[in-house]
Amino acid sequence: MAKIKLTKTELKVQRDALKRFLRYLPTLKLKKQQLQMEIRRVQLEMQDLEKEIRGFESELEVWIALLGGTPMEHLQELYQVNTWRTSVRNIAGIDTPVFESLDFEIREQDLFAAPLWHDELLAAVERLTVLRLRQQLLTEQLEAIERELQVTTQRVNLFEKVKIPETEDNIRQIQIFLADQQSNAVGRAKIAKAKCAARAAAT
Repeated sequence: MAKIKLTKTELKVQRDALKRFLRYLPTLKLKKQQLQMEIRRVQLEMQDLEKEIRGFESELEVWIALLGGTPMEHLQELYQVNTWRTSVRNIAGIDTPVFESLDFEIREQDLFAAPLWHDELLAAVERLTVLRLRQQLLTEQLEAIERELQVTTQRVNLFEKVKIPETEDNIRQIQIFLADQQSNAVGRAKIAKAKCAARAAAT
């Protein structure tokens, strides 16, 4: 801890600092609470999305059977994801990505050679791609919020456990010193007055 000056000027500096800390702390606590609520919301959304993906993947087993049990990855030859767009959502002062839309291009196929269920299969793959992209963005969102929560929690702890107690202690030390100085000054004044009175009486 840095050594403080035991002066009236420093007392004002320390009191002003304490006011700032006490004014800022409730805002930090509120932000921490909002971030904790957002983490819970995103976690629930991720759980719901995970269930939806698992359920949809089980529906896709029908397609896998139609493909003769071949993994669906080979369908990547039939389509490509051109672009996917996101927007930004501000959560307690931090920007997090939110899924908006997907440009899904189906490559030209020989329609006579393609099976009847070909279009339905590609629509299903597109839906699964969207679900997985949303899942990826939710993961990024959660990581960003958790990082911000960690920083905010550290600041709350710094204010509560270090800065405020330290500043209050500084104020107390300065007040004690100034009170002692004032008492000493009064004592010296009384002694000086008594000596003056004694000299005056002797003459």
